[in-house]
Amino acid sequence: MLHASRSRALTRVLTAIPSRHLTTQSSSTPISSVLIANRGEIALRVGRTAHELGVKCTTIYTDPDANSQHALSSPFAVNLGAPSAYLDGERIIKVAKEQGCEALHPGYGFLSENSAFARRCVEEGLVFIGPPWKAIEAMGNKSRSKEIMIEAGVPCIPGYHGKNQAPEYLLEEAGNIGFPVMVKAVKGGGGKGMRIAMNQEEFLDRLESAKSEGRNSFGDDEMLVEKYISTPRHIEVQVFADKFGNAVALGERDCSLQRRHQKILEEAPAPNLAEDIRQELWEKARAAALAVGYEGAGTVEFIFDNDTNEFFFMEMNTRLQVEHPVTEEITGEDLVSWQFKVAAGEPLPLTQAEITQRIAERGWAMEARIYAENPNQNFMPDSGKLIHLRTPKLSETVRIDAGFVQGDTVSSNYDGMIAKLIVSGPTREVTIRKLHAALQDYEVVGLSTNIEFLKRICKSSDFIKGDVETGYIQKHTDELFTPDPLDPEVFAQAALGILTKEHSENSNFAVGPHSQSIGFAANTSRSFSFLTGASEPELIKVDISQLGPKLYDVSVEGPSVSQAYDRLICESTRPTSISSFFPRTRVESTLIPTEDGKLTIFSKGKQTQLQLAKPSWYEKALGLKDVANTVLAPMPCKVLRNEVKEGNEVEKDQALVVIESMKMETVIRSPQKGVVSKLVHKEGVSTLRFTKYSTLLTLLSRISAKQEPYSCFSKRLVSLLGLLTVIKANVILDRSNDVNEDILKGVSYHRIHSETRKMMSLQ
Repeated sequence: MLHASRSRALTRVLTAIPSRHLTTQSSSTPISSVLIANRGEIALRVGRTAHELGVKCTTIYTDPDANSQHALSSPFAVNLGAPSAYLDGERIIKVAKEQGCEALHPGYGFLSENSAFARRCVEEGLVFIGPPWKAIEAMGNKSRSKEIMIEAGVPCIPGYHGKNQAPEYLLEEAGNIGFPVMVKAVKGGGGKGMRIAMNQEEFLDRLESAKSEGRNSFGDDEMLVEKYISTPRHIEVQVFADKFGNAVALGERDCSLQRRHQKILEEAPAPNLAEDIRQELWEKARAAALAVGYEGAGTVEFIFDNDTNEFFFMEMNTRLQVEHPVTEEITGEDLVSWQFKVAAGEPLPLTQAEITQRIAERGWAMEARIYAENPNQNFMPDSGKLIHLRTPKLSETVRIDAGFVQGDTVSSNYDGMIAKLIVSGPTREVTIRKLHAALQDYEVVGLSTNIEFLKRICKSSDFIKGDVETGYIQKHTDELFTPDPLDPEVFAQAALGILTKEHSENSNFAVGPHSQSIGFAANTSRSFSFLTGASEPELIKVDISQLGPKLYDVSVEGPSVSQAYDRLICESTRPTSISSFFPRTRVESTLIPTEDGKLTIFSKGKQTQLQLAKPSWYEKALGLKDVANTVLAPMPCKVLRNEVKEGNEVEKDQALVVIESMKMETVIRSPQKGVVSKLVHKEGVSTLRFTKYSTLLTLLSRISAKQEPYSCFSKRLVSLLGLLTVIKANVILDRSNDVNEDILKGVSYHRIHSETRKMMSLQ
């Protein structure tokens, strides 16, 4: 059932739109083969629709993507080699022709908005599944696009879009516009090449940073300067046009939830938007498309001022957007299928009136982007292998567009989006609840993700009310970044999980040196120590006494927790899960250990990461040195700029180095006050430092106690060392210590044990 306000608005809209029959006498030629010039989830997404249409698909991939899902999705897959080859337009066109492809679909990103590439496709006789190259060229230049929009009667935000790029002149123009201002690369997109300058003092630094990112991302550092609206919303309209002069709007999307000027959560329709403003947005978006002779899918982006209810044209993305699934959910249409049909010369499948009716009937949709990143470290990108991946159950209202499966590696060479979770419902309130429930069922281990952060957004009161803006995350920092207190049951489950796996005959669960026996009855009482993952970690001790098969007494002690559980029943339910009967509740948990000594626990819809604490003798035995004074790159990256010199005194949080990874710039700051003794890498150098960990000494876990006639205590020490499987790759080892050399060379177990006994004064 429709809300009364939306029903009345729908009646007004339907009566206001003139009846129009789309052209049916087309000379269309269906596309029978296509090269998908992209990677990841969008390549798979395009491929699914192409297969449904009976279109033969050729995919391309690079060396880092050799085992990727999109490379494996088609028997016609061509390796381009270098990681940057997705940008090699001439090579891609050559491959398309060699494979006998009639058309080329660019996806989004890479060459999708490159007018020269689109032109070359046409010149080589390929159907470019996108807009005409002239439209891409016109809209790709932000300065030129605003001139066109002004001529078409589309409101634009005040700013400077001229050719004079002298920093001092741009500063002067910024002063004329009035601070705060936004500096943006004219050929930018995807949040790259954009910076906000709140005053003239920081303007030149922000300008240089935006220019640098523009050069690295788009090969162009020309900038425009615009007035920055302090409480803006990002509202965009999905448009579609055909070769017969028909253009429609398929509704709007609110994409205000952003970090680093990049979207992380999108929804349709936009909340708290008056219907007359909604219809005006659609009208201006159609006008924008018609002004440049547009064809195919496009998105017209607007800045909406929450204070004045005014909206201004921002840019037009001449491609399919990442967030197109929310529009598909509220219209019931396959937009990729529309792309193929329009490119083949067919008219638009629906009229504006039919689309409006669909949107009014189909409720709400939201998309949450699952990223490999750490929100607690300013959304620092991450990369690595997906050791564990469990997704929500799919249904008519829960959809996942993904480019990875368990065991795949998220490469630092490309964008870190793992998947898109799309949920729909009859109302916005229901859709938010369903999105939160789906996120609770989403489990990822192997790298950092933003899933827990997205859950907090779903519970944020202002978001639930629809009071959104692009600065929402900064405005609600305390609410969104304050961790929830950990339930003592989590620590009990962690220890019980380790113990249960140890007792399993075929267990590969390696606890390393982190648990210790009490006395001589190893299977009767055990003690475990965990470090929490908070910014100021707490040490939590868990003692377990086994009373019988599957029956335990458990106590949890720490600075902020003290809890005892008597006669708990705990059993393994799946290879990675346990079920425990606590007083008045049953708790089922999934436990995933990783080779760096971390244990990830999924329980009651929450993810918790604990570090198994190492005994003091353990680091002595391995000669691990303190690296507190070492600043490490958090990922493989390229050093763009060293902001300090050797010998400089620096303060805590002072900028040290600017790096680039996954096409994003990140500032590495000093963790403490001190003096710079050495800069390891020069500007322009790419680091290949491993951010994950290496497996060592795995075979030692299989040495039997009978082969080592030592005391009971020594046997326990031997067992703990034998189970040790990992050492952080970035740890500095003391080469003067024989133990380190032996570990690295893989020498005999007896030698390591002997050296360890000496250190512990056990001989």
